[in-house]
Amino acid sequence: MNAPLSAPFPPLPFRRGDEGRLHVAVLGAWVELTPSGALWLQAERTLVCADLHLEKGSAYAARGQLLPPYDTRETLRRLAADAALLAPARIVLLGDTLHDVRAHGRIGDSDSEGLHALARGRVLTWVVGNHDPEGPGHLPGETCAELEILGLILRHEPLPGEAPGEVAGHLHPCARVVGQSRSVRRRCFVTDGRRLVLPAYGAYAGGLSVRDAAFAGLFARPPLVGAIGSARVHAVGWERVRGE
Repeated sequence: MNAPLSAPFPPLPFRRGDEGRLHVAVLGAWVELTPSGALWLQAERTLVCADLHLEKGSAYAARGQLLPPYDTRETLRRLAADAALLAPARIVLLGDTLHDVRAHGRIGDSDSEGLHALARGRVLTWVVGNHDPEGPGHLPGETCAELEILGLILRHEPLPGEAPGEVAGHLHPCARVVGQSRSVRRRCFVTDGRRLVLPAYGAYAGGLSVRDAAFAGLFARPPLVGAIGSARVHAVGWERVRGE
């Protein structure tokens, strides 16, 4: 991550796909970065999304910080739209799906039914995270610590140092991208072609600059940023990303 911008690395391969998706190769496996913030593994018909943080709004409300209590509804609406578009055989929730260990008890009946609907006719897999180490409770789905698909290792929190083939969440990456006349801040994917960190999918999840020290040492070369726009994922070179 601290490599000089002029380091003699060839450009990372990518191509633009349908529905605004950006195709990138991670350890030789082509994957699709979607404008919703989910990862699509076409070869395995698997949809992956990280850090939904369901019931974050209700957790804040319990502490007197009143936010509109609709984050779970909005996040599940977007996930249902992704599922309707792509018809996945499996949905992988890549950790911190629930905001805390009591969130499954606060989730409303309609949102619980939304999760049950997502699980019907497909495998729903919860990779546990630091916010939800006990998994989904009474909610549908199987639970695991990590999962291997297409030679990629899906886990919640990135391991320190290089981890070839790792796909993780946890860090909620965002990037401030500099254009010709202004800069914009966007949630983003970030990859060096050997590992990939996904953006937070949840409506209230927030984000951390990819220039933050938390990302230092994760990548072997200046990474490619997949910045999420209104309708597509934009491929952004590291030299156009600023700190905050």
